[in-house]
Parts: sequence; structure tokens; C-alpha cells
Amino acid sequence: MSNLWCVRAEFGRYVKNFLKGDYAAIGWIDNTDLSNIHSKEELFPLYRKEHPEDISNIVIGQQVGQIARFLLEMKTGDYVVTPDSNTELLHYGCLLDNPSYFYYSNDDGCPYRHRRRVKWETKVLKRNQFSVPFQNTIRSSLTVFSISSKDEFFWGINRSDLVSVSRVSPYDPYRVVLERVLELDDKEFEVLVSHLLTALGFEGSEVTGKSGDGGVDAIGELNVSNLAKVKVYVQAKRYKLGTKINGNLVKQLRVAIPFGGQGAFITTAEFQTSASDVAAEAGFPHIGLINGRQLTDLLVEHWDSIPAEFQERLALKRGLVRIEEPVRQ
Repeated sequence: MSNLWCVRAEFGRYVKNFLKGDYAAIGWIDNTDLSNIHSKEELFPLYRKEHPEDISNIVIGQQVGQIARFLLEMKTGDYVVTPDSNTELLHYGCLLDNPSYFYYSNDDGCPYRHRRRVKWETKVLKRNQFSVPFQNTIRSSLTVFSISSKDEFFWGINRSDLVSVSRVSPYDPYRVVLERVLELDDKEFEVLVSHLLTALGFEGSEVTGKSGDGGVDAIGELNVSNLAKVKVYVQAKRYKLGTKINGNLVKQLRVAIPFGGQGAFITTAEFQTSASDVAAEAGFPHIGLINGRQLTDLLVEHWDSIPAEFQERLALKRGLVRIEEPVRQ
């Protein structure tokens, strides 16, 4: 059974080194070859020797835990992802053996000496093709960590043979929720999105567009603990299930975003590759893309913050389970 891991390359700074050298790497205990380490306990004195400034057992435990995961828990045949410096992109590959771990003391531009051999794929994944829970997992502040939603990843790279459970299910909760959302009219959907923005932490979220105008439908300002404020211009559009939005529609939203702002395209549909390319194009305002499944994930996560009238209108209860109408006698 293959597992899935994330190994960061210092915010993508050394991703090119990883890819070129067919490895993933970490530091922390740079002056010691760890080839003969067989347990997590053996790492503690080595870490303390190299980092005498760290006196907190919590900090030491966290760092040693990451080294142990990289050295002892990651196995041949497991998959590794590493975020690019362009945070919208994810690189992935499979752990190799012969040997898997090696200590590299020369200078190839990457300062991290402890390495695992990885066969990186040439295909690059886009973060927004995955569910919101998966994307939230990737945001972990750790350098080395396990990704629990591995089945979604394996489906995404067409490796159904690695999936631990069958995807076939008589009940598709995403479809059920989206069918209910599609029962809203255009204006109701825009208002629902505005409430969702508020639940996500946006201030002053308001509906601004007119039904069918093709422009900005809502605006909100995200205040990150007074560290930064970002004005986001949102397009909220209902499309029937199976529709795939092209790059031209995303480009129309981009034109409407003033300097210093960012965008979000929230829909019940899916996005073509061209739409993702436009949304992340360098030199233009960044646009986040939320497809139908991701919209459902956000509604699940913030359902208690959605006004009661919308909960009743959608006829769903906590967990977004359909509320069945009583049988008439």
C-alpha cells in the first residue's frame, strides 16, 4: 500500500534542484550521515548537539519527528509531492531505492544533505484541481508530513490501482448538494456566495452584480489578523453539472479587477485547463478557482455560518445531508 507525503523545498526555492537531481531533501542535522540510524530515539542527541539553542522539548520533538518521518517512515513506492515556488503548482514523484536515503556533502546548489531518491514526473499538478480539504492539508507549516487524503491524489494521477477503497458509491453527496444549489436562481446564488465569503473571514461582503451581467458579482475584503488586507472581486455563476468553464470567461473577470485586487471564480461547474492557466498567469491579478466540489467542501466546513433561511431553502442539514420530505398518506 503506497502512502503519500509532502516534502517542502523551502517555499519552492529548491524545487528545481529536487527535480534535476531526482531527490527530495531535508536539513536540520547537516553534519552527520544518518545512514546507520534505525530509530527516532537515536536522532534526539544528534539534533541537540547541532542545535543547542533549541531548549524547548516541544520544538525538538517536532523537528526530530519530521526527520524520522523522512528517514524511517517514507518507504520505497510511496509518493511525494512538493509545492512549487508558484504555489498553485505541485510536483510529484515516486520514492526509489538502491539506496533510497543518501548523504550528499557536495555543493549542487541545494544546502540540504539528507536525501531520498525520487523519480519525479514531468507532469505538473494544479492545486485547484483537488478538494478544499486536500488543499488545506498542503498548507501545513511542517516541512515533512503525511497527506491523509491520498486516494483523491491517486485518482487525480490516474493510479486507481493504488486507491485503498472503491470510488463507486450509490450515493454521491457532492452531486446531491450541487443539485440543490442549482435550484437557487442567479441572485440567490450570488447572495449565498456572499454569505460564504463572510464565513471565510471576509469583511463587508456584498453582492454588487446584476443577474447575467458577466462581471463582478460580489466583493469582499480579507483582513488577515491586521497583517494584510486583500480586496477580492468574485464572480459567482451557476452552470449545470458537467459544464467546463473555459479561459475566456475567467479572462472577462480578470479585466474587471482593479490594480491591487485579486479575484475568485466560484461556480457549480468545473474548469478547463485553459481557465486554470489564465487564473495563474504571471503579471495579472491572481484568480482563485472554486469548482462545484470545492464549493461543496466550503459549504460543509462553514455550514453553521450560513443563514438559516438558506439552510432551509437548500433543504440540507449539518453535513449537507439531504432532508427528505415526509411521505404523504
